[in-house]
Amino acid sequence: MHNRFIRYPALFIFLALVGGAAWFGASYSPGPFYAALQKPAWTPPDALFAPVWAVLYLMIALAGWIVWRAQGLGPALGMWLVQLALNAAWPYLMFGQKLVTDALIDIAALWMAILAFIVLAWPVRHAASLLFVPYFLWVSYAAALNFALWRLNS
Repeated sequence: MHNRFIRYPALFIFLALVGGAAWFGASYSPGPFYAALQKPAWTPPDALFAPVWAVLYLMIALAGWIVWRAQGLGPALGMWLVQLALNAAWPYLMFGQKLVTDALIDIAALWMAILAFIVLAWPVRHAASLLFVPYFLWVSYAAALNFALWRLNS
């Protein structure tokens, strides 16, 4: 019975952590800076970003919660925290500070942190790793877009 009381409030903590990172990132909107950048033809429409990130953020929270329930604070959860910090930093760098190069470095580190989480979480809970696969794919695409923005606007 005691485990039931701990299980779901912890999920809300993970949702709150991810929600905080999302809120921080969303406070730096693309605005005129992004609109003025030269973009590759394969840039997605702006309306696609919010729904994709909403689903991904839910999956990120669930993955962290699953690992926490299985292992507690360990290497996988530590990497989960690292990727969350890097995720929150990207919009600040790109849109807040208008530092395309720094954002590119951040997203490369984020990509590596996501991959590291997938590897570290696999022996803990396969489900947590699998929840990060769409995130890994989206950030791969976003990193390619960031790279293209860097090249086209340098």
